[in-house]
Amino acid sequence: MAKDDKEDEVQEPQEKPVKSSGVMLKWIIIGVVLLVVVAAAVGGGLYFFRGTETAQKKPPAAPIIGGLWPMEPFIVNLRDNNGERYLKAVLQLEMSAPELVAELNLLKPKLRDSTLDLLSSKTYVELQEFSGKQKLREDIMIRLNSFLTSGKIVRIYFTDFVIQ
Repeated sequence: MAKDDKEDEVQEPQEKPVKSSGVMLKWIIIGVVLLVVVAAAVGGGLYFFRGTETAQKKPPAAPIIGGLWPMEPFIVNLRDNNGERYLKAVLQLEMSAPELVAELNLLKPKLRDSTLDLLSSKTYVELQEFSGKQKLREDIMIRLNSFLTSGKIVRIYFTDFVIQ
């Protein structure tokens, strides 16, 4: 009987750790599974939302430039120094609509004449500064737009500008 009591005592402590380690192992497995599920959900969500976010973002649009209408070069004497200085300028006109080309071609002599008058009225001092060139652009645009009916000139570009 003494042996049986010792065996019972030996068996009981072995069963309890097995039960507690089995319960503990069960909770560890549940925790690991939950951790994997949560990590997968977070990773999948980030991947999905990044994919839709980049699909929704549009690349930056290129600056919109309307049609350009080139003018032949202008060579004029400037108003100062008894006409010893001259200006050579080549312009391109940015149009508000492509339909404006026909009207510009029709009015070409008027547009050139008006631009020649304006350019020859300027002095070297007025045109040597950046602000003078900007003012000249605005003046040309106002003059030329006064002739147009089916659209307007949005901007003037100097593709060549030489004063000698």
